[in-house]
Amino acid sequence: MYRFLILLTCAALLTACSQNQDKAGVVRIDRSGSSILKGVKEPSGTDLFVSSGQVAAVAVDSLPASDYHRFGGATYAQAMSTLGKIEGILAEEQLQMRDVISMTVYLAPDPENGNVLDFDAWSEAYGAYFNNEKNPNKVARTTIGVAALARPGILVEVEVLAAYP
Repeated sequence: MYRFLILLTCAALLTACSQNQDKAGVVRIDRSGSSILKGVKEPSGTDLFVSSGQVAAVAVDSLPASDYHRFGGATYAQAMSTLGKIEGILAEEQLQMRDVISMTVYLAPDPENGNVLDFDAWSEAYGAYFNNEKNPNKVARTTIGVAALARPGILVEVEVLAAYP
């Protein structure tokens, strides 16, 4: 009877925490019902690319540096710009967004969201690049709320870790 219970428990755990291995041998440990992974296991010797923190591109050059509209406006617009910039940086390294395995995100208060973090806007932008039909991969991710980022007007900063296929 105990063996049966142990097997049943193991089967339930495997279902709740499925693992997918990609062509680089990276194992993505899924968390059912979540847009992010529980974790990632990379094999020894995997070549990795680590980006510096990236922020939105200047959208309106004529605005003062401290104006968040200079960088596209609210959290969603800045997040989309930032992720687009990361996609370009990855392409220079012959990588794609599907190769990203981990992400650290810093969010500052959004003036268009009552000067509080707009996590929903960030999540919507993330969903445009990950865990969707075009790129079904999820990433291990940490999102950190900060009082401000190093440059005034910036609401989103993202760094990524990608595995070469």
